[in-house]
Amino acid sequence: MDNFEDENPFETDVDRVPSETSSTSKVNISAPSSPRHPARVLSPTSPTLSRPFPSSGTNRHPQTSYKSDFCCGRDQWLHSGEDLEILIMDAQKTSLNSNTPYITYIIRAGNAEARHRYSEFESLRSSLVKLYPTIIIPPIPSKQTIGDYATKQAKAKEDAAMIARRKRMLQTFLNRIARHPILSNEHVFHRFLDGEVSWTEVLHSPPLSLLPKNTLKAPSHNPTDQSAASAYAALPNPSATHPLRNPDQRSVDSEIFTNKFANHLSGPMEKVTRRTLKRWSENAQDYSELGAALNGYSLNESGALAAAMEKTGQAVDTTYMSTTRLLQELEQNFSEPLHEYAQFAVIIKKLLSYRHQKHVQYEMTQDALENKREMLEEYEKSEREAKRLDEALSKGRVNGLRSPGSPAEGEEGQSQSQSLPQDEAEEPGSAYLPPHPGPNPYKRRAPGMGFLNALSYTLHGMMDVDPETARRSSISKTRETISQLEDALHLSAQDLKYSSSTIQADLDRFQRQKVADLREMTISMARIHRDWCKKNLEAWQAAKKEIEKIPDHPNKRPPSPEVRPVPGPSGLRRDSTATVNGR
Repeated sequence: MDNFEDENPFETDVDRVPSETSSTSKVNISAPSSPRHPARVLSPTSPTLSRPFPSSGTNRHPQTSYKSDFCCGRDQWLHSGEDLEILIMDAQKTSLNSNTPYITYIIRAGNAEARHRYSEFESLRSSLVKLYPTIIIPPIPSKQTIGDYATKQAKAKEDAAMIARRKRMLQTFLNRIARHPILSNEHVFHRFLDGEVSWTEVLHSPPLSLLPKNTLKAPSHNPTDQSAASAYAALPNPSATHPLRNPDQRSVDSEIFTNKFANHLSGPMEKVTRRTLKRWSENAQDYSELGAALNGYSLNESGALAAAMEKTGQAVDTTYMSTTRLLQELEQNFSEPLHEYAQFAVIIKKLLSYRHQKHVQYEMTQDALENKREMLEEYEKSEREAKRLDEALSKGRVNGLRSPGSPAEGEEGQSQSQSLPQDEAEEPGSAYLPPHPGPNPYKRRAPGMGFLNALSYTLHGMMDVDPETARRSSISKTRETISQLEDALHLSAQDLKYSSSTIQADLDRFQRQKVADLREMTISMARIHRDWCKKNLEAWQAAKKEIEKIPDHPNKRPPSPEVRPVPGPSGLRRDSTATVNGR
């Protein structure tokens, strides 16, 4: 990890920014950096799809060459350079390898066909989230709500509209992964598309079996790498709400923009869209009932009137069918993509939260390292003081002892020896030590203290209470902890640099894709309404022609010159002859 690559997987060589070599304690976390595991991220090439949604417009930089090293047949098919599309052909009810029936979705990817249930799509997405914690993983349709199960009960899983919606959104999910410059290279995704591989076996084999429980304590560029597991174990596990001392302004701006984006989508836009679709549905139902009533009433009439009423009923029926078609297309081409982008907003929030936690982790590791260094400095200071005190005591003890050849021996020594007792004066080289005081005869022990004293004596005998040994042991452990924290800080800094650059690059790619998709959504909405108007106009023009064939009313007064009111005594007076027809 000393030499850290600075490669952005989403940018071209022209846009690449060189990084600076960072030290252990001071790391420039604002510099873009992106180390990649060779087996995890390959060349960013993927084909564009021909479907109008998701848009195939501006989600990728132009590629000069296609990928040449393929891991399997699905990989080669995905990167063949052609406009390819993964299709979900059908949804069938089955009970294979299960005690209860379930819906399986038949996936066609080239000449391969795979069958997967909804829970396996969920496990694929959760696996990709753990493998690539710094990439926006596309969403899948949400599960049935409790209300759906309460109203439909056992038939909720077999609802035709829900299954059709899931087919469309799961197909969009697969195609978004297939078109992603990084995710399309993942062999786990290739095996999901291969119908000859057991998905349970994939989930219990590398790399998925090597994933850590906590992605914050694993390398961002390759969470399955266990070579630095001990260093990552020393990293703290911060919460998503922990404040930052030095927040990155670009990340703050991204969080603000994402919050606004999520509030607009999940708030007014989705609510208004749901109300609009509901009213279109009610309008179509009303047209259906009106058309049936007109067609039935035309049977009671004859001649041109019956034909005109029947044609009007047919025009109303055409409006009903075109409105139903408009409702379906609005749901598929506007409502569902809008809901998908509301899910994207939640995913991006989690991605930015991961980056925030990595930044907090870096700052907390810095704080822990500084604290340990201060603690080591205090321990070393205590050690120096203890050594100085030992030297002073040793020097004082040597000065207090009198050797036979010392120059101070003379009359002074003789006078001192005379003042000492006889048994001590015979040993001129011994130092005087006062006798150890015995127990105080007046101190009474509390009942039961004998047992506690014995227990305390035993515990002190089991523990190392030697201050010098404890201090040196603490110094050794603190130095070892500092070494681990220095390695952890270096890894945390590299992870933060990689996370910042890769998340921002994928956000830029997502923004380009979002603009292209929203353009397609609005154009599709305009086209849907235009076709609805054209279809209805043709039907009502045909009805108008039949209505014009109805003869005039027999009591209709022929056109006459304009009759002016005759003035009377009270002003204007109505002409009584104007009320008589034919006279």
